[in-house]
Amino acid sequence: MAARDIFHQAVRKALEKEEWTITDDPLLVQFGGVDLYIDLGAERLLGAEKDGERIAVEVKSFLSDSPITDFHAALGQFLNYRFALSQDEPDRILYLAVPLEAYKTFFALPFTQGIVKNHQLNLLVYNADLEEIAQWIS
Repeated sequence: MAARDIFHQAVRKALEKEEWTITDDPLLVQFGGVDLYIDLGAERLLGAEKDGERIAVEVKSFLSDSPITDFHAALGQFLNYRFALSQDEPDRILYLAVPLEAYKTFFALPFTQGIVKNHQLNLLVYNADLEEIAQWIS
Protein backbone atom coordinates (compact mmCIF):
# COMPACT_ATOMS: atom_id res chain seq x y z
CA MET A 1 0.00 0.00 0.00
CA ALA A 2 1.29 3.44 -0.91
CA ALA A 3 2.12 6.10 1.65
CA ARG A 4 -0.58 8.62 2.49
CA ASP A 5 -0.42 12.06 0.98
CA ILE A 6 0.56 14.87 3.35
CA PHE A 7 -2.98 16.35 3.05
CA HIS A 8 -4.84 13.06 3.49
CA GLN A 9 -6.25 13.92 6.92
CA ALA A 10 -7.24 17.44 5.84
CA VAL A 11 -9.29 16.06 2.95
CA ARG A 12 -10.84 13.40 5.15
CA LYS A 13 -11.91 16.05 7.69
CA ALA A 14 -13.22 18.29 4.89
CA LEU A 15 -15.41 15.47 3.61
CA GLU A 16 -16.68 14.74 7.10
CA LYS A 17 -17.56 18.43 7.54
CA GLU A 18 -19.78 18.08 4.47
CA GLU A 19 -21.48 15.07 6.09
CA TRP A 20 -19.77 12.38 4.07
CA THR A 21 -19.26 9.12 5.94
CA ILE A 22 -15.80 7.70 5.34
CA THR A 23 -16.36 4.02 4.57
CA ASP A 24 -12.85 3.08 3.49
CA ASP A 25 -9.43 4.50 4.32
CA PRO A 26 -8.05 3.36 1.94
CA LEU A 27 -10.57 1.91 -0.49
CA LEU A 28 -9.31 -1.40 -1.88
CA VAL A 29 -10.35 -2.15 -5.45
CA GLN A 30 -9.37 -5.55 -6.81
CA PHE A 31 -9.65 -6.07 -10.52
CA GLY A 32 -7.84 -8.12 -13.14
CA GLY A 33 -5.27 -9.51 -10.72
CA VAL A 34 -4.29 -6.08 -9.40
CA ASP A 35 -4.93 -4.56 -5.97
CA LEU A 36 -5.45 -0.81 -6.12
CA TYR A 37 -5.68 1.42 -3.04
CA ILE A 38 -7.61 4.65 -3.54
CA ASP A 39 -7.09 7.07 -0.64
CA LEU A 40 -10.70 7.38 0.54
CA GLY A 41 -14.09 5.84 -0.03
CA ALA A 42 -17.13 7.75 1.22
CA GLU A 43 -20.89 7.83 1.01
CA ARG A 44 -23.66 10.23 1.86
CA LEU A 45 -27.37 9.59 2.14
CA LEU A 46 -29.63 11.86 0.16
CA GLY A 47 -32.79 12.78 2.05
CA ALA A 48 -34.90 9.72 2.71
CA GLU A 49 -33.07 7.54 0.18
CA LYS A 50 -31.70 4.26 1.36
CA ASP A 51 -28.89 4.39 -1.16
CA GLY A 52 -27.02 7.65 -1.50
CA GLU A 53 -23.99 8.96 -3.33
CA ARG A 54 -20.80 6.94 -3.25
CA ILE A 55 -17.43 8.43 -4.10
CA ALA A 56 -13.76 7.55 -4.12
CA VAL A 57 -11.14 10.24 -3.60
CA GLU A 58 -7.48 10.18 -4.57
CA VAL A 59 -5.64 12.91 -2.64
CA LYS A 60 -2.72 14.78 -4.18
CA SER A 61 -0.59 17.63 -2.81
CA PHE A 62 1.21 19.00 -5.91
CA LEU A 63 4.06 20.21 -3.69
CA SER A 64 7.05 19.00 -5.69
CA ASP A 65 9.25 21.25 -7.80
CA SER A 66 7.58 19.86 -10.94
CA PRO A 67 3.79 20.16 -11.03
CA ILE A 68 3.73 18.56 -14.48
CA THR A 69 5.45 15.45 -13.11
CA ASP A 70 2.95 15.38 -10.24
CA PHE A 71 0.15 15.77 -12.78
CA HIS A 72 1.43 12.94 -14.98
CA ALA A 73 1.45 10.59 -11.99
CA ALA A 74 -1.95 11.77 -10.73
CA LEU A 75 -3.55 11.45 -14.17
CA GLY A 76 -2.20 7.94 -14.65
CA GLN A 77 -3.50 6.88 -11.24
CA PHE A 78 -6.86 8.51 -11.85
CA LEU A 79 -7.37 6.78 -15.20
CA ASN A 80 -6.36 3.38 -13.82
CA TYR A 81 -8.54 3.80 -10.75
CA ARG A 82 -11.53 4.98 -12.76
CA PHE A 83 -11.27 1.97 -15.05
CA ALA A 84 -11.06 -0.47 -12.14
CA LEU A 85 -13.97 1.21 -10.37
CA SER A 86 -16.08 1.07 -13.53
CA GLN A 87 -15.65 -2.69 -13.50
CA ASP A 88 -15.87 -3.35 -9.74
CA GLU A 89 -18.06 -0.52 -8.36
CA PRO A 90 -19.65 1.31 -11.31
CA ASP A 91 -21.91 3.44 -9.09
CA ARG A 92 -18.94 5.02 -7.27
CA ILE A 93 -17.66 8.35 -8.68
CA LEU A 94 -13.93 9.01 -8.55
CA TYR A 95 -12.53 12.45 -7.66
CA LEU A 96 -8.98 13.74 -7.79
CA ALA A 97 -8.45 15.96 -4.74
CA VAL A 98 -6.16 18.89 -5.46
CA PRO A 99 -5.15 21.77 -3.19
CA LEU A 100 -6.68 25.18 -3.80
CA GLU A 101 -3.32 26.80 -4.56
CA ALA A 102 -2.49 24.22 -7.26
CA TYR A 103 -5.97 24.65 -8.70
CA LYS A 104 -5.54 28.43 -8.92
CA THR A 105 -2.14 28.16 -10.61
CA PHE A 106 -1.31 24.91 -12.40
CA PHE A 107 -4.90 23.80 -13.04
CA ALA A 108 -5.70 27.25 -14.47
CA LEU A 109 -3.28 26.69 -17.35
CA PRO A 110 -4.87 26.02 -20.76
CA PHE A 111 -2.89 22.77 -21.07
CA THR A 112 -4.14 21.41 -17.75
CA GLN A 113 -7.69 22.58 -18.37
CA GLY A 114 -7.65 20.80 -21.73
CA ILE A 115 -6.46 17.53 -20.20
CA VAL A 116 -9.04 17.76 -17.39
CA LYS A 117 -11.80 18.35 -19.94
CA ASN A 118 -10.54 15.74 -22.41
CA HIS A 119 -10.31 13.00 -19.77
CA GLN A 120 -13.43 14.18 -17.90
CA LEU A 121 -11.64 14.37 -14.57
CA ASN A 122 -13.75 15.03 -11.50
CA LEU A 123 -11.91 17.39 -9.18
CA LEU A 124 -12.35 18.04 -5.50
CA VAL A 125 -10.54 21.30 -4.71
CA TYR A 126 -9.63 21.54 -1.05
CA ASN A 127 -8.23 24.12 1.35
CA ALA A 128 -5.80 22.16 3.50
CA ASP A 129 -5.40 24.91 6.12
CA LEU A 130 -9.13 25.20 6.75
CA GLU A 131 -9.79 21.50 6.15
CA GLU A 132 -12.61 22.47 3.81
CA ILE A 133 -13.72 21.67 0.29
CA ALA A 134 -13.52 24.80 -1.83
CA GLN A 135 -15.14 23.37 -4.96
CA TRP A 136 -16.52 20.20 -6.54
CA ILE A 137 -15.94 20.00 -10.30
CA SER A 138 -17.60 17.26 -12.33
